[in-house]
Amino acid sequence: MTSTTPPEIASKAESLIPQFKLTRLLNSDQAGRRISLLGTIDSKPALLIAERAAFSTSRATLSSFSTSLRNIKNLGANDIYAWFLANSDPNFSSEDGEQPPDFKLNLIYPCTQKHVNKYEAQGLRIVTETPAIYAKFVRPYMQRQREKGALNWVFNIIEGRTEQEDVMYREHGDEGFLLLPDLNWDRKTMGSLHLLGLVERRDIWSVRDLKKRNVEWLEHMRGKMIEATVKLYPHVERDQLKLYVHYQPTYYHFHIHIVHVSLEAGSTQATGKALGLENIISQLETMSDGDDAGMQDVSLTFHLGERSELWEKVFAPLKEAREINVDAF
Repeated sequence: MTSTTPPEIASKAESLIPQFKLTRLLNSDQAGRRISLLGTIDSKPALLIAERAAFSTSRATLSSFSTSLRNIKNLGANDIYAWFLANSDPNFSSEDGEQPPDFKLNLIYPCTQKHVNKYEAQGLRIVTETPAIYAKFVRPYMQRQREKGALNWVFNIIEGRTEQEDVMYREHGDEGFLLLPDLNWDRKTMGSLHLLGLVERRDIWSVRDLKKRNVEWLEHMRGKMIEATVKLYPHVERDQLKLYVHYQPTYYHFHIHIVHVSLEAGSTQATGKALGLENIISQLETMSDGDDAGMQDVSLTFHLGERSELWEKVFAPLKEAREINVDAF
């Protein structure tokens, strides 16, 4: 970025930064990507707000990105997924001689075209999925995705083959569940705390499978997840936690997200993606058609990427009055 400041003023301003003396941290937000510091310069109070600069997208920079990383530390690995902390500055170290990580990395290898479509920049569309559309098209799509083995990493955890050291709380049985850190959390920044609750039972693929008779179970899980979280992290209080589920979810095995309320609400927590667990419970409680009434009976509105299979194979054809080939799922 080219500065428009006159050189003599720019030079004077730049000389102030090394003179900053820290008094205390005021805030760490945007999931730890921005800090606000109180300090002094020449004994006068000063505020310094620092945030991660945008990544350079030049091909030369991106080509050398992976080889420029230092102190790569694996946090976990399961099936095709792995996640790491790493450092980008080999010349900086803290007082204890350690180099603090400034990157959180996720690796998917080998990845599929579905992964590529998910992470590629794309336009979004708002769609309304009626009970009829769900039953006729979306449910068969879910079935096909599960048959492709996309849930191996989930079953590895549930069956005790991987990530058992990360399981923070567990109840076994048909209505059992387990709690573990989400792979996108660095496991230390409380303001961006993000945990995942995986159910053991395999008959509930998404919020669509929840029925009125599941209310007691959902309330039990909610209470236990909150209780376990505040016990593990004493600085976090019950009313600082937010629980939600995604629709459409990334994978079709029912799971609940538990996050700190101050975690920046990006697209994954936005309307059109996240449904509050308490609101789901309340909606189920007020259904009047008996215990079999459920979320399969309501219309859900959410957003889809234009590169997603559901948009390309279901909702775009519906919009354009084209035939949908369920066998192509």
